[in-house]
Amino acid sequence: MRAEIYDELSYWEKNTFLSGFDILIIGSGIVGLSAGIYLKKYAPSMRVLLLERGILPYGASTRNAGFACFGSLSELIDDESHLPESEILALIEKRYCGLQKLRNLLGDNQIDFQQNGGYEIFTEKENASLEVCLQKLQKYNHLIRPITRQSETFRVLSDNQIRPFGFGEVKNMIYNTEEGQIDSGKMMHALLRLAQSVGVEILSGVEIEKIEEESQSVKLFCKNKWVLEAPRVLIATNGFAKRLLPQLPVLPARNQVWLTEPIKNLTWKGTFHYQMGYFYFRNIENQVLVGGGRHLSKEAEATDLMGETLVIQTALASLLDTIICPQMKIKPAMKWSGIMGVGENKTPILGYYSDRIWLSVKMGGMGVAIGNQIGEDIALQIAGISNAQSANI
Repeated sequence: MRAEIYDELSYWEKNTFLSGFDILIIGSGIVGLSAGIYLKKYAPSMRVLLLERGILPYGASTRNAGFACFGSLSELIDDESHLPESEILALIEKRYCGLQKLRNLLGDNQIDFQQNGGYEIFTEKENASLEVCLQKLQKYNHLIRPITRQSETFRVLSDNQIRPFGFGEVKNMIYNTEEGQIDSGKMMHALLRLAQSVGVEILSGVEIEKIEEESQSVKLFCKNKWVLEAPRVLIATNGFAKRLLPQLPVLPARNQVWLTEPIKNLTWKGTFHYQMGYFYFRNIENQVLVGGGRHLSKEAEATDLMGETLVIQTALASLLDTIICPQMKIKPAMKWSGIMGVGENKTPILGYYSDRIWLSVKMGGMGVAIGNQIGEDIALQIAGISNAQSANI
């Protein structure tokens, strides 16, 4: 059986490229790359192989909106129904500090970080949500002041401040001083270069179909008939984790995204949240990226298959035509989708799953903010520097 599996490999390929590793990391997104980088930092002698099913990182890391954010006010308030206040604050701090960590690791120029602020928009239909936000705005400013070190992280904009944006139907806006935007492609390119420079080995186009844990090792059975083996495995596939471990409480969540054609005289910059962040948009120079809407069809969007659906494509077109660029008839120049990993709450699944299998999945749509820190956290556990914890599943 073993000879049959490896019959397409040479002796040199098998023994040089596919053997002798201390750990195999499945998934070359933000978390997987970061884990590899920090493993080489804290355990330099460890031989690390990172496996990626796509030619490029396949999931959300290169397919997101590039928001450097920690959550709109209405989204944070909505979390109160799922999490106690202490856990919400812990998540805000992890996201805020995680962004600073990512910026320090790679440099603002490398990821094209721009701190243009974040905005939450409200039409008359969102009056009820707006009222709750206004009631709790000062509370949240006070709670997160030790984190952001700003007396007013969230601010209500006046009509005169709203009018220059030229948005249709928008009656109110709440500004977040601490949010920014990045170029996700440049960020991932920089992480890939850094990982390779510190000795992380990377193989693309390798899809894992099955995992078998044995007493001394873990075997990964690949779609191309390879069998890879190492003493430890880290699963960092986020929204695709259930393909490998179906019992995990992490669900895929697809987000559909448009990028418009160039827009003449586009003057505004920043990141924008709408309807508790389920819709979002931002500028990329003189184009608009707009995406989201999975709350309109949650069951259909709970998939790890890329693609588009009529109900969400129609909603994105309406959002662009009625609110973002009213009556301008702007068309999309590109469309794509990305897969997040979500669950009943927004706490990541992090820690050991079994004696030889570790997990770092379920980023809850905040992979840009927390992915690098999560990568370090799991690397410290695997290297034995911090107290290992069982994955919270």
